[in-house]
Amino acid sequence: MNANVLSTRSSSRATALLRLVAYSSLGLVMFFLPIDIGGKSTIMFDHAATWLATKQRPLAIAFVLALMAWGAAQPFITGRWRENLTTTVFSVLKVLGLVLALMYLSGTGPAVLFQKDMLPFLFDKLALTVGLIVPLGAVALAFLVGFGLLELVGVLMQPIMRPIWRTPGHSAIDAVASFVGSYSVGLLITNRVYLEGKYTAREAAIIATGFSTVSAAFMIIVAKTLNLMPAWNFYFWSTFVIAFAVTAITAWIPPISRMDNTGGVSDTLPTGRNRWQAAWDAGLNQAQGAPALWRVLRDNLRDGIAMASAVVPTILAVGLIGLLLARYTPVFDVLGLLLVPFVWIGGLAEPMATAKALASGLAEMFLPAIQLKGADPVVRYVAAVVSVSSVLFFSGSIPCVLATRIPLSLRQMITVWFVRTVLSLLLAAAIGHFALAQGWIA
Repeated sequence: MNANVLSTRSSSRATALLRLVAYSSLGLVMFFLPIDIGGKSTIMFDHAATWLATKQRPLAIAFVLALMAWGAAQPFITGRWRENLTTTVFSVLKVLGLVLALMYLSGTGPAVLFQKDMLPFLFDKLALTVGLIVPLGAVALAFLVGFGLLELVGVLMQPIMRPIWRTPGHSAIDAVASFVGSYSVGLLITNRVYLEGKYTAREAAIIATGFSTVSAAFMIIVAKTLNLMPAWNFYFWSTFVIAFAVTAITAWIPPISRMDNTGGVSDTLPTGRNRWQAAWDAGLNQAQGAPALWRVLRDNLRDGIAMASAVVPTILAVGLIGLLLARYTPVFDVLGLLLVPFVWIGGLAEPMATAKALASGLAEMFLPAIQLKGADPVVRYVAAVVSVSSVLFFSGSIPCVLATRIPLSLRQMITVWFVRTVLSLLLAAAIGHFALAQGWIA
C-alpha cells in the first residue's frame, strides 16, 4: 500500500513537473520569442491579431463592435452604473465609445472627428487592436502564469521584496502577475489578499500603485504604435526593470510611506526546506493543482473578453476627449509645464511638446503614444516606458483602485502618478540614449 502511494505521488509530481516546464516554456515563447513571418518580426499572438485585423477585417470589426456593445450595455443590465459617481461616469463613457465607433464606421459626424489622427487612428490602431490582442493575449497568458512559473519565481524573490519594496515575500507573485497580467486582475488579487488581512494598507497601496499596470498585451499595442516592436524584448524587460525600480522609490516616500502599516503577515519558509526547495514546491504544487488546460484557456479567454469589452469603448471615448483637449485646450499644456524641467534634464527633443504629451497619460495611457508616434527614437521609447510605468490613469486603473477597499484617495493617486511619471521619465531617458547609441532602438 505504501509503495502504491509513493508510486502515485511520484507519478503525480512528475506530471506536475512536466506541466510546469512545458506550459511555462510555451508561455515564454509566446510572449518573448519574435518570429519572422512575411518579413515582419514580432511575437506569435501579435501575428495572429494582425492577420485578423488585415485579412479578416469585416469579421474583426464585427467582433470588436460586439465587445463594445456588451461593454456599454453590461453596467446598465446589471445595475452597476448606479454604484457611485465614478462608475456612472465611466458607464456613460462606454456608451459614448460605442456611439463614436458607429459614427466612424458609418461616416457620419463632424469633419474634425475624421481627421486621420482622431477617430480613424483611435478605432483602427487602438480599439480594433486592443479588442483582438487582449483576448488572444489572455489565452497566451494562461501558459505563462497558470502552471507554476510565477509561484516558483515568487518564492525566489522573497528575500528582496521586504527590504526593497516593503512588501511581504508572497507579494512577489501578486506583483509579477499584476505586471504581466493586467491591472484589473492584479487589483482584484490585491484587494482580496488585503481583505483577508495578509497585506497592510500600505502594502496593498504599494502593489496597487506600483505593479498593477497594463498587461503585456497592452504593451504590445503601445510598442506597435510607437514602432518599437523590432526591439520588443529590450522594451519589455527595460520597462519591467524601470517600473519596479520606481516602485522601490515610491514605497519609501510620501504619500504611500505615511499610510497605515499595522497587521499583515511575516515571511517564513516551510520547516526543513531551503529556498530553492520551497520555490520548486510552490511551482509544482501550482502545476499539480491547476485545472485542466482547456479549463484554464476557457477561463482566461472569458476574462480577456470581459476586460476587452470594458476597456475598448472607454479607450475610444476617453482617447477622443483627451485628443480634443490636447489639441484645442491648454489643459495638458498647464500640466505639462510641471514636467518640462525633467524632460529638459532627460535631454529629450521638443521639451514642451514631449512634456504635454506625457502629461496626457493621466487621462489615458495610450495618449502619449498617439501624440509622439512621429517623434525621434529616444522620445518614442521614453513615451512607451512612461505610459506603462506611471501605472495610474483615469480611463482604467484609477477607477479600478477606487472600486476596491484599498484606502487610497484620488489626491494620493494623482500625487503618486506625478512622482512615478517624473522618475520613469528620467530613468527611461538615460536608458533610451544608451540604447540608441548601442543600436538597440532606431
